[in-house]
Amino acid sequence: MDVLTFFGTGDSMGVPRAYCDCGVCTEARTTGVNRRLRSSALLDTGTAEGSLLLDCGPNWGLQMERAGLRDLRHVLITHAHYDHIGGLPEYADLCRWLGIRGKVYAAAEVVDRIRAIFPWIDRNLDYIAVDEGFSFGGWEIRLWKVTHGANGFSFALRFDRGEEYSFVYCPDSIGLNEQEKAPMRGLDLLVLGTSFYKEEGAGRSVYDVTEALELLREVKPSRTVFTHLSHGIDLLEDYALSSGVRFAQAGLSIALSRDSG
Repeated sequence: MDVLTFFGTGDSMGVPRAYCDCGVCTEARTTGVNRRLRSSALLDTGTAEGSLLLDCGPNWGLQMERAGLRDLRHVLITHAHYDHIGGLPEYADLCRWLGIRGKVYAAAEVVDRIRAIFPWIDRNLDYIAVDEGFSFGGWEIRLWKVTHGANGFSFALRFDRGEEYSFVYCPDSIGLNEQEKAPMRGLDLLVLGTSFYKEEGAGRSVYDVTEALELLREVKPSRTVFTHLSHGIDLLEDYALSSGVRFAQAGLSIALSRDSG
């Protein structure tokens, strides 16, 4: 059975923030319930193609260690911000060490940006522009551009396995228009970024939880997991989330089957 496992669930800064003594950061340093590495997830297809990593941020090496993994052949990138690509040089070094060429999938403009930031890692990686979608491990995958607020744009990822199951991974978006929302309607699972419970002010780039709950009432996924969580989310608090909605935690694995509940 295909499984989606969360490697990291934090926002661009992670939790705790080095400079912060708020209650969430303080707890993260002690009992560690709120400790969060940058957002990433691994799709294990159970096929010969193996696993597909969704984003490769600066905590990639530690995430691989925690998962007990020493090999990775395929990476799919949502956008070229550091918290989503900062681990690619380390991943390229894994490929060098194993004597393989890693496959990095992304929209063409994202590939161009990665190459501009990390020009030296091309020798160990093959970039594959997937603007028209692609197949992997029995899934049909397509990308579409979504609003990332003050931070420009990102790409959401939709996965379909025929009529059996569909899910979307969208860690960075806000204020989606009707066209951007359309591929999110009627999903089995929506993974959505929500950095704060309620966020005010200018310069915003990711949905807060209150806005996300409004979005869910519109697109109606069967199940939702909120990721990309800042120190504004305390997992020890009860936010009275709707049925079928929860916050992600590192190590959370979701069986991608309607029979799994």
